[in-house]
Amino acid sequence: MSAPLTVVLPDAKAVKDMLSGLVGKPVGVTPGAPVTPTPTEPVSVAVYVSPTMAVNALCVMDLPLSAWSAGALALLPPGGVQDAVEEDGELTAMLTEALHEVVNVLSALFNVPGAPHSKLHALHAPGDDLPGDVAGMLAAFNRLDLAVDVPAYGKGRLSLVVP
Repeated sequence: MSAPLTVVLPDAKAVKDMLSGLVGKPVGVTPGAPVTPTPTEPVSVAVYVSPTMAVNALCVMDLPLSAWSAGALALLPPGGVQDAVEEDGELTAMLTEALHEVVNVLSALFNVPGAPHSKLHALHAPGDDLPGDVAGMLAAFNRLDLAVDVPAYGKGRLSLVVP
C-alpha cells in the first residue's frame, strides 16, 4: 500500500528562487507573520486546485506585496505602485492583471514529483469578497509564512497554505 498523494509546502528558498527569477532581481525572503485578511488590511488570495477541482493550496499576500510583486513583474515605476498602495488602498487593473501572472507562476511551487498537479483556479484581489470555504481554509495550520522584500519596491508578507 502506498501513501496518499498530497500537496506539500515548498521551503523558503524555493519561494525566494521562484520570486527572484520571476522579477529578475534578488528578492529577500525571511520567516514572517501569517497573512490574514481584516477589514483594514485587505489581502489577495490565489486558489490552486487539483485535476479533480479540489482546493489543494492557497497563496495569500498582503496588499503591499501584491502590489510590489505585480509592479516588479510588469516593470512599473515603483512610485506609481506605491501610490496605489498608500493613497488608493487597492490595486489598479494593470496591477491585478500582473498579480494574476505572479500567482500563476507560483503554482509551480506545489508541482513536485509525487504530488497531485496544482493549477491556478482563481485570484481574489485585495478587497474582493472571499468565498466562505476559501476564507475558512486560510486558518489552516499547514502553512509557510514569509516576509518578502522586493528590491526597489518594498516589503510585504506572503503565506502559503495547504488546507
